[in-house]
Amino acid sequence: MKIYTRTGDGGTTALFGGERVAKSSARIRAIGSVDEANAHLGAARVAWRGAGPDDDAANAASALDAQLHDLQNALFDVGADLATPEEVAARAHLHPIDAADVARLERAIDRFDADVAPLQHFILPGGHPAAANLHVARTVLRRAERETVALGQEVAVNAHVAAFLNRASDLAFVLARWVNAAMHLPEAPWAADGRDRDEAHDTTHEEGSSDAAAAAPPLREGS
Repeated sequence: MKIYTRTGDGGTTALFGGERVAKSSARIRAIGSVDEANAHLGAARVAWRGAGPDDDAANAASALDAQLHDLQNALFDVGADLATPEEVAARAHLHPIDAADVARLERAIDRFDADVAPLQHFILPGGHPAAANLHVARTVLRRAERETVALGQEVAVNAHVAAFLNRASDLAFVLARWVNAAMHLPEAPWAADGRDRDEAHDTTHEEGSSDAAAAAPPLREGS
């Protein structure tokens, strides 16, 4: 089977069941975002493998990798669900997303969240490369959720899919925090006045005043 078929060169693609739709359609945008999120999860898995040198870290790496493997597989089910209109017979061959899938993600969120400090403030995405990729994945999953909601305003869509994408994004956020905690990397809090601090910092350099520089607040707590 060839990778290229040329059948979509006119700007359409086939859904399960045979219907052809525009590649720019709401359905294909949602499917594309799910696929994009899955790729970021794969990048997070690669970045995380071998991250820790000791047995505890190796066990933690295995737990995270297993969770992300399961989530990647489930996102393929999400893509298949979105690619199969509700009214076509092909849905009989699917594993459609259901309430049990959503509950499974909620249990995973609670399990990993129990290992990190309570969230006290908004945090800046970053830290370990695996965590950074998970933050990207969570934002793409939110986009996929929004696009699924928009699709549902046009056609019938499995109501559990948007909820699943919402919890998947929450899980990616929790896992990003979990990775940084496991690697003993501090979280950078959002400083609401961060731009003012940057301007003050720049001014002290322009004036060349060591006294002013000493009085200027740090760019972030602990810096």
